[in-house]
This record gives sequence, C-alpha cells and structure tokens, in this order.
Amino acid sequence: MKKHRVFSLFTVIFVAFLLFQSVTIVPTGYTGVKTSFGQIQEATIQSGKLNFTIPFVQSIHTVSNKQQDKHIEAQIWGEASDKTPVYAADVIVTYQVLPEKSAWLYANVSDTKNLVCDELVASAIKSAMAELGPNEVTNRTKIEPLAQQKLAESLNQKYGEGAVFINKVVINNMDFEEAYNTAIQQKSIAQQNADKQKIENEAAIAKAEADKQVAITNAEAEAQKTSIAADAQAEANRKIAESLSDTLIEYQKIQKWDGKLPTVSGSNALVSIDPAE
Repeated sequence: MKKHRVFSLFTVIFVAFLLFQSVTIVPTGYTGVKTSFGQIQEATIQSGKLNFTIPFVQSIHTVSNKQQDKHIEAQIWGEASDKTPVYAADVIVTYQVLPEKSAWLYANVSDTKNLVCDELVASAIKSAMAELGPNEVTNRTKIEPLAQQKLAESLNQKYGEGAVFINKVVINNMDFEEAYNTAIQQKSIAQQNADKQKIENEAAIAKAEADKQVAITNAEAEAQKTSIAADAQAEANRKIAESLSDTLIEYQKIQKWDGKLPTVSGSNALVSIDPAE
C-alpha cells in the first residue's frame, strides 16, 4: 500500500513535469521556431499564446524581433569621391529581425545574434563615402542615410528581402586625416588673406575713383566760375561801350581838364596862350 502511494505520487510528479515541458509561451518581442526531431518547421509561432509540444520530441526556440544596436567604436577608413582619406568612428546601427523570416534565419544562419557584423557595416560606410565629395562626406545628413541604404542592400543580398530591417545608422565621429585638415586650414587662411586683400584693393580703387571725381567736379566748378565771371565782365564792358557817345566822351574830358595847356617843344609847335585875366 505504501509502495503504491509512492508510485502514484511519482507518477503525478512525472506527468506534471511532462505537462510543464509540453507547454511553452513565447514572450513579447520574440517569435518561436518549432523543431521536431531536429527538423525546423517553416511556420513561426507568435508571442503571447500557449503552444503545446511533445516532450523530448518537439521544442520551441525563440528569435528576438526587438530593436538591437550594433556598436563599432573603431575607426573605419575610406575615401571620398576625390580619393581624399576619411574615417568614421563610434558607429551605431539599430536593426531588428522581421518575424516572417525568423524561422528561415534560425534554420540557415548559425549566429542569429551577429546578423549585422562589423564587416558588413564597414563595407556599407566605405561605399557611401566613395559616392560623396569632401564637402559632403562628413555631413551626417548626407553620409548616414546613404550608409543605411548601402547596409540594407548588403543585408538583402545576404539574407534575402525582408529578413533584417535597418532602422537607423548613426555616425558620431567622422573626420579627415590630420594632413588634410592642416591643408584645408592653410587654404582657408590663404583664402581669407586673399579676400581681405581684395577688399582693401577695392576700397583703394573706390577711394581713388572718388578722389578723381571730386577733382573733376572741383575743376569743372572752377572753370564754370571763371567762365561766368568772364561772361559777366564782357557783358559789363558791352553795356559800357554801348552807353558811350562822342558828346559824353568830350564832356568827361572837360570834366577831367585841370585848366593848363599842354607844354609842347619843337620848332613847328604852335602854342596857344590864353589872354591874361
């Protein structure tokens, strides 16, 4: 009787264990992949539902569909479209595995946790660099979307369409090599000096032109002043000449005579002497 009770208790525990092993709930943010004797079923199992399996025969494996970050701190060197060396560093790629492809990825990829590897990210960024000139390659609004596009194309080629979705590519540090930066700085200084000299030359030319115009204006004013004065004098002389008559001239002579006769010398001279008073 006692042995029977022990056996019954053991049977209940074993059955409970089997029931526990046969029930699986896939957590939120994951999809389940069922295998039977090691063979993977193509249909994926959605999260939040009870799923029954045959103990020791079937099992359910989970694949994360949550957003994941791939972080690369090292410098990724490449070249701009004009062969200028440039690097990207502290790169963060945000991605997620789409549920529809979870079973296929589990069946065909040995390491589903490293779907977006360093080599794929580096290759995509280098390809993006090569399509941009030095004035655009370090512009995050230019390089990041292009790198995201290149990486998505590479993942589609490797895993097929709709397997891995790239949400965003962030490049926190991007710059040229030191020699290029020094050359750019020197070029900028030279350009600034040239612009400054150009402004100074233009100012000097403008001042000279202004001085020239002032001199021309002053000369024209002086010439006009002289002309006006000459015209006025000529007009005055004309009016004086028109006002003169023979009678007036004789009258002015008499007015100016002091009463003395002119003194004349010579053998033929005639002298008129006024009678004594």
